[in-house]
Amino acid sequence: MRCEIIADHPDFCRLDTVDGVVIDLRYVGDDNFVGRDLYGDLDCRWLHREAAQALQSAVNWLREHYPAYRILVLDALRPHRIQEMLWQHLDGTPLRMYVADPARGSIHSFGMAVDVTLIDADGKELDMGSGFDAMEEKSHPVLEQKMLAEGQLSQTHLDQRNILRQAMFHGGYRGINSEWWHFNCGDPVVVRQTYLRID
Repeated sequence: MRCEIIADHPDFCRLDTVDGVVIDLRYVGDDNFVGRDLYGDLDCRWLHREAAQALQSAVNWLREHYPAYRILVLDALRPHRIQEMLWQHLDGTPLRMYVADPARGSIHSFGMAVDVTLIDADGKELDMGSGFDAMEEKSHPVLEQKMLAEGQLSQTHLDQRNILRQAMFHGGYRGINSEWWHFNCGDPVVVRQTYLRID
């Protein structure tokens, strides 16, 4: 289904219906690793209703346990055509490992993944040790203890990442090994096989 008609589909909810979430989609504008606006006129402030409900649970947990922090959404629905653009941008580089092959499909393109971080009461992003879409080992959750031992990450970085993870895990999301900011809702295999992909 094309992104332009997503508003007519009952399985999708606008991000701003999630009470308490803050939105700053980084592929709108040039504050991203490609360095240009990828979404343009596309409205990508959407999630599958299941992912939206899970995000609301994460927001509610964070509000109860860490009321000074809020979840900032950096990316949500990513149409398949944009995924293809990201894949092509990294053609011929080892950085392609950070972008899902369009042949398989990104979970973002089903509205079942989010990229998120935390902000404080002043709206400032917490220091997670590496930035959003930083394609480097410091971004890998699976390498955090190694990075801590080497002094490349601090315990504060890990503590703040863990608060984000606790909130997202409470909502039913699961992280991945290479990006602290990325969380999938549901089994990716099932999502790819049975959910509607947005093009």
